[in-house]
Amino acid sequence: MNEILENIFNRRSVKKYNDKEVSNDDLQTIVKAGLYAPSGRNMQSAIMVVVKNKELLDKLRRLNQTSVGNEYTFDPFYGAKAVIIVLADKKCPTYVYDGSLVMENLMLAAESLGISSCWIHRAKEMFETQQGKEILKQLGVEGDYEGIGNCILGYSDIKPHPTERKENRVFYAL
Repeated sequence: MNEILENIFNRRSVKKYNDKEVSNDDLQTIVKAGLYAPSGRNMQSAIMVVVKNKELLDKLRRLNQTSVGNEYTFDPFYGAKAVIIVLADKKCPTYVYDGSLVMENLMLAAESLGISSCWIHRAKEMFETQQGKEILKQLGVEGDYEGIGNCILGYSDIKPHPTERKENRVFYAL
């Protein structure tokens, strides 16, 4: 089997990370894979914000929980040392799909480098808040962007178990 298919079949969402940092070189490779994701009419509406800064990561962890009215009671990034936030320009009619394709490329690229990942939701809600908008502005992100997902990255502290695939999800008319 080729490496691409192996990465697709073996990738699992990881929700427990050790303290090892993801190198900047590996992050750049993962980001590059995200940049090569397909997009509707090649509009490339998705952008990425790469965060390793501990102080900002802590703000984002808290914002992920509180943006939907929850109390901050656990780390929604599961101890990951890096996150790539994917946002997409709402002016593009395919922005949600474009951002989702970027997320998939990020996770598959991470898998190919031996780095674990997980798609963490609530990016939309996070960056609809005033605090989220201020964070983006401080980072130089301007425009009408919607959060698509938070791709957490790190080195797994557990061995994720494969899950069975549900049956009856494919219908053929050959």
